[in-house]
Amino acid sequence: MFTNGNGHRRRVVITGMGMVSPLGNNLATTWAAMMRGECAVEPITKFDTTGFPCTVAAFVKDFDPTQYMDKRDARRMASFLHFAVAAAQEAMADAGLDMSREDPERVGIEIGSAIGGADVVEGERLNLEQQGLKKVNPATIPALLINMPGCYIAINHNIRGPVNASVTACATGISGIGEGMRRIVWGDADVMLAGGTESAITPLTVGAFGRLTALTKRSDTPKKAITPFDANRDGTVVGEGAGVVVLESLEHAQARGARILAEVKGYALTSDAFHISSPRDDGSSQARAMRRALQDGSLEPYQVNYIAAHGTGTPLNDAIETKAIKLVLGEAAYDVAISSIKSMTAHTLGAAGALSAITTVKAMHTGYLPPTINLETPDSECDLDYVPNESRQAEVKVALVNGFGFGGQNASIVLQKWEE
Repeated sequence: MFTNGNGHRRRVVITGMGMVSPLGNNLATTWAAMMRGECAVEPITKFDTTGFPCTVAAFVKDFDPTQYMDKRDARRMASFLHFAVAAAQEAMADAGLDMSREDPERVGIEIGSAIGGADVVEGERLNLEQQGLKKVNPATIPALLINMPGCYIAINHNIRGPVNASVTACATGISGIGEGMRRIVWGDADVMLAGGTESAITPLTVGAFGRLTALTKRSDTPKKAITPFDANRDGTVVGEGAGVVVLESLEHAQARGARILAEVKGYALTSDAFHISSPRDDGSSQARAMRRALQDGSLEPYQVNYIAAHGTGTPLNDAIETKAIKLVLGEAAYDVAISSIKSMTAHTLGAAGALSAITTVKAMHTGYLPPTINLETPDSECDLDYVPNESRQAEVKVALVNGFGFGGQNASIVLQKWEE
């Protein structure tokens, strides 16, 4: 572990943020839609959903990848790469990060995905079956690999430090930021682009999630289909997008005069060791992730005044996350505001935690919390303050951001508002 001049652990700060979501193709548009409480869920029209348990999703709309890469690369690469490249470029611009002034060996990337290039896999499989091998894209393999967004960004920006893809299912966006933070703490890099990306709204993925009974069956009311923490919740909705932050050591950020947005105080990753798709029902593993993240940041539970919940809208997840929050905060849990932005973006899988982290930093600086929309019927098992239906003015200084994934992977980070 590298230390600063006082022998303390290197501090890691966020200096830039970028986002592509179903609510907008950049952070500003997405945030404005969240403040209005908009929902991006709509009927799926890109493929035939006859017989599917769920026929709605939340798509990124009007996105042109050629704004971020040349047409040849755009045509060859999967959509999850397109989104990551766009979010990374926005984050770098937001941070004022000029690679011509950086040592490329001291800059790295930690951007993962839960599923990767599912659209490429399904499309090229059809090409093979219907038209033969000669019609298969020669770039199919690199187009679908989960490490490729980071590698593509590295190639285009001459980033030669550690480039890795954290993969922890739906916790990926959180573990990407947490592992990126650790790269800086350990001294592997001074700057990291970190986050998650996903584009897996395909026939097989949506159909298979439906077969798993993870998705809502309320496709007839798309804007009210996903209802985190509501008593009538019956499943989640698949979304897509990407979120990337620029992480820097505090010394590096201050030396270049960067605007500092927040500090990543702590991170933890735990395992349920229980079931491939269902969480441990007592909330103990999720609580352990939150508790250890706070300990890693030398913070106490009473200091938390906002939680960006995983909040998928499934009956088990929301009740168990509520239990976990109570285990960590005790009675103080009833005084802490909690939001699930999935009520608006749907579940963006590997990108979800990164989107939640970015919107948490926005909440810190705007003084407004994103709402949990569609929360109409109270649930005795979910009885905390989920910021129902409308954004709320509030001061956020210390926040927990949660991401929980299949296989029992639980990730939490602690963010603290930066104040000089």
